Amino acid sequence: MNLLRAATLTTADLDATVARYADWLDYALVEDGVIAADLAASWGAPASAGKRFAVMRPASGVDAYLRFIEDASIASYEPLRTFGWAAVEICNQDVLAVNARMLRSPFEIIGPPKTIDGIPTIHPMQVKGPDKEIVYLTEIKPEAQGMGLPRPQSFIDRLFILVMACSDMDASAEWFTSRLKLTLGPSTAIVYTMINGAFGLPADTKHAFRMGGHDGDVFIEFDQYPDETIARPRHEGALPPGVSLCTLKHPNFDAIDAPWITPPTRREGPIYGGGRVGTIAGPDGTLIEVVEI
Repeated sequence: MNLLRAATLTTADLDATVARYADWLDYALVEDGVIAADLAASWGAPASAGKRFAVMRPASGVDAYLRFIEDASIASYEPLRTFGWAAVEICNQDVLAVNARMLRSPFEIIGPPKTIDGIPTIHPMQVKGPDKEIVYLTEIKPEAQGMGLPRPQSFIDRLFILVMACSDMDASAEWFTSRLKLTLGPSTAIVYTMINGAFGLPADTKHAFRMGGHDGDVFIEFDQYPDETIARPRHEGALPPGVSLCTLKHPNFDAIDAPWITPPTRREGPIYGGGRVGTIAGPDGTLIEVVEI
């Protein structure tokens, strides 16, 4: 089961972001409003209270969401150079056609379509949005069935992986195993174009990563980041910029072994569906919101 329910990202212009993801990624608005004070407190981000937000989902209608929260940008924030949630990964049916669309879009292509050595079942590309958000757009081949990856049901479909930039990949992965009861794949090293480009490293430099998942599906990628990586800057009391928050649904909510920022409470809306919801602080400044299913 893919437990990834939503990713929350910050934006300096909510209306422009909603239009951009609707026009170019075919996402639809399903909820909007302002962040309640108790929800912001549950994230340890009281300054996010009262901020405008929008929730969007893919054309397929699958229950995997992107939530955007409006906040002032941070000039010193550089994507792919800080620890924490680094990128969202969205699956698609034809990455070359997606690339052709992105060439006309406000998104900057920072990684054109490229196959990965040893992983022939996926064909990814990467873009950066105007809010410095990093989006991986990955074609999943039909032969990937049975490998823990979804089958895209629309041209551009669901959020299926969140990428974490780690100071200690193995320690972070083990934390998710012990606290959230995820399963882990082995460590693998690949030539990682995004990291090499961000840090000015030789193009053939390899970096380790491993996957985390549940019940045969994978949905979190743990990347080992270089020593030069820094903590992510943020406004006082607010969510971090870029990809701010990972929301997981969980089939055994009471088994979670981590301190909640505030006690879990039931919440409504497309992301929560009336279940209990709480947030825990993870390694490297990550925030993990958990929804009971």
